[in-house]
Amino acid sequence: MRLTDRTGGFSASGRFAVADVLAVANQKGGVGKTTSAINLAAAFGAMERRVLLVDSDPQGNASRGVGWSGRPPTLFDVLSGEASAGEVVVASGFPYLDLLPANRDLVGAEFGLQRDADWIRRLASSLEELDGGYERIFVDCPPALGRLTLNALFAADAVIVPLQCEYFALEGISELLATVQRVRELGRPELEIAGVVLTMYDDRTNLSRDVAKEVRRHFGSVVCDTIVPRNVRLAEAPSYGMPVLQYDIKSKGSQAYLGLAHELAGRRPR
Repeated sequence: MRLTDRTGGFSASGRFAVADVLAVANQKGGVGKTTSAINLAAAFGAMERRVLLVDSDPQGNASRGVGWSGRPPTLFDVLSGEASAGEVVVASGFPYLDLLPANRDLVGAEFGLQRDADWIRRLASSLEELDGGYERIFVDCPPALGRLTLNALFAADAVIVPLQCEYFALEGISELLATVQRVRELGRPELEIAGVVLTMYDDRTNLSRDVAKEVRRHFGSVVCDTIVPRNVRLAEAPSYGMPVLQYDIKSKGSQAYLGLAHELAGRRPR
């Protein structure tokens, strides 16, 4: 399946037998990217849809955020050709959610991919070999536009862009959009933006309201209606190795990501 419009509508194409692949990307750190990848994956799991979370960040925060503390093999072994994705995938502690984990070894993949003439297709080829019956695959990208992120974008059907409601929110977004266009030109012309997600929103401040207004003015309908607030439970959950839905289902963070998952699942061309 793939996304067919700039606002995130789903339709069948057959490129992946397993799932829609959604890259969660923003080269600016601290925007809630990994938090969004973990909790969107968990929210789709809570909807009883089989989901795979791919940790493509050498920091391994998405892996630890769902309770993984294991040893290799990891995504590094998949990208280096030492293991298949199916051999590396493990169950998380959350229903319907599996994980393709990563750790610091993945730093070596950035250099290893340079020696591969077809390096940009490595993750896509690995995911195509999966036969796990997944309905969604979320790829948590590193906060940089290097080869790991390009690999993830090439594998993806669409991109989710978390954007924090702070002064420098739009800083660097033009670079990400230019990278998306580059990936289209390199052989993925159907790659789309599934949605821009406003994160870390504080409705007590004029700043958050002003930034949200400016982002909606700039990006229009591609900005998701659901806004993710600043929430203590969201910040606490990773330290317990849990998605926030597992840590505190009643929290504002949990409800936001459940709402966002339903919105992304139901979006249609406008």
